[in-house]
Formats: sequence, C-alpha cells, structure tokens
Amino acid sequence: MADLETRNLRYFVAVAEELHFGRAAERLGIAQPPLSRAIKRLEARLGVELLARSGGRVTLTEAGEVFLRESRRALDAVAAAAHRAVRAGRGARRLVLTMKPGGDAGLLPAILAAYEAMPGALPVEIMAGAGDRSAPLRDGRADVGMLHSPYSDLEGLDAESLLVERQVVLLPTGHRLAARPWVRLSDLRGETMPPWPSRPVGSIAGQNVIDVGQLMQLIALGRTIAVVPESVRDVMRQDGVVCRPVLDAPPTTVVLAWQQDNCSTAVAAFVRAATEVAVRAAASPPAGVPATADA
Repeated sequence: MADLETRNLRYFVAVAEELHFGRAAERLGIAQPPLSRAIKRLEARLGVELLARSGGRVTLTEAGEVFLRESRRALDAVAAAAHRAVRAGRGARRLVLTMKPGGDAGLLPAILAAYEAMPGALPVEIMAGAGDRSAPLRDGRADVGMLHSPYSDLEGLDAESLLVERQVVLLPTGHRLAARPWVRLSDLRGETMPPWPSRPVGSIAGQNVIDVGQLMQLIALGRTIAVVPESVRDVMRQDGVVCRPVLDAPPTTVVLAWQQDNCSTAVAAFVRAATEVAVRAAASPPAGVPATADA
C-alpha cells in the first residue's frame, strides 16, 4: 500500500468529525468537490469504505472509526515531532507543564520543590489556560500535564492519579440557589454553563470561556454558572460569586499525564516527585475551607 500523506489524514479527520462534507470543506478552506474526490481516492487506496453516505447523512463505518482514531494519533505524532524539534533547536532545555489555573489542587508548589531538588532537574515552564489541556501533550508543546479525570481526554497518554476531590458549583450571589448550603445536579437543569465535558446533563451550553477572569466575570454578572473541582475555587475568588458543594456530582481525580512514547528522564523524575508529594498529602491532608464558604 502506498504511503499516505498527512493531507489525506487531515481531510478524513475533518469529514469524520463534522460528518458533513460541506462543513468539513469550509473548515479546511477548500471546495467541497475536491474534498469528496480526495476521500473517495483514500477509500480506494485502502480498499475499505470509511464513510457511509445515505440520504444526505454521513456516518462512520467500523473501519472509519478505527481509521479516525489512528489518524488523530498519526497527526498528533507529526505535530509533536515538529514542536519537539523546534524546542530542541532553541538550545535551553526545559520541562513544560500544562494545566488549568488552579487545577493542581494545591499540590504544585510542593511538587516543584521536590522536583527541583533532584539532580539534573530542568527549569519548569508552566503553560496555563482554559480549554483542552491534553492537546499540548499530544502535539509536543508540553511534556507533562495536570489534568482532571474523567473529563480530560487521556487517550494516547500515560497518567498517574494524584488526588480525588469533590465538585462544587460557582454561583452569582443573587442566584436562586445561592442561599442553599448545598445543591444537587438536578437543581442545575436548565442553567447556562460553559460548554465543558463536565457540564451536567440538562444544562444549557453557554459561550466558550478563554480564562478564569472571564469566567468569574460572567458568573458575577449572572450570565453563567460553573461546576468545578473543589480546589479550583481557591483561585476563583471574586465579589459577587459564592461556592456551594454539589452533593451527587461524581468526584474528579487530579492526574499527572504525559505522552505514552515519552522516554524523557526529566519527565520520569517529575512524575516521581509528583507521586511522592501526593502520597504525603493524602497521609496528612491540610485543613480545608468549609464547603459552604463563599468563593
């Protein structure tokens, strides 16, 4: 079988994710007819049908499901090779950690101290932001990430669990639920929330959130609410916002993740430091803020 080009994979992934040739073509910035021809040529080269087309609907075949998963991995590997080469060419070596603001459950200062005390430790650069924090691990922009299971996509990554914590909801002070000491997921039906994987069933997807400051401003204005891990509230304090525990929300686990093919000794040392700190923290948890305290 002839070698496939990354363009073939990008075209297929776009169609497989959109399940619509017109939207995929618009996303790729090309016309629809050449995209359709490219997918047909790809199927002919592979000798299997990847997409079922019926009555204007596009669905993935079993072969298409497999090819989508593997195509994503291949594209991630190509992107990772490019990013790592660029980083290596810049000279100064460093370990890049990706995370959401406050997503370390308070463990990061001790982890950094433990890692930096190890022989040969590299300078640590922190890449913080909203959105999918697993993507930088896959495309090589970051070496390790502090993510939250089950909401982070851990496919293709190795991960070590660090800490399990409950979830809370952030509300504007004038909200109908703000006076309660706690809430349940059923109380949040019909509420507007950021379009995150953790958004409870029955809630309404609001606008995308770029950073913590924007989120807190939207909550204070009564434009949205958010369910977050309990530790995150420590960096989300703002006038006009309160925090209440969600009794029946599933717990989240803070995990340290890295790409499966990463054999870096620096990554291995950082993972070891993080797990040792997590074990000590579990043995002697710090006194927490009462769950009903205002955020």
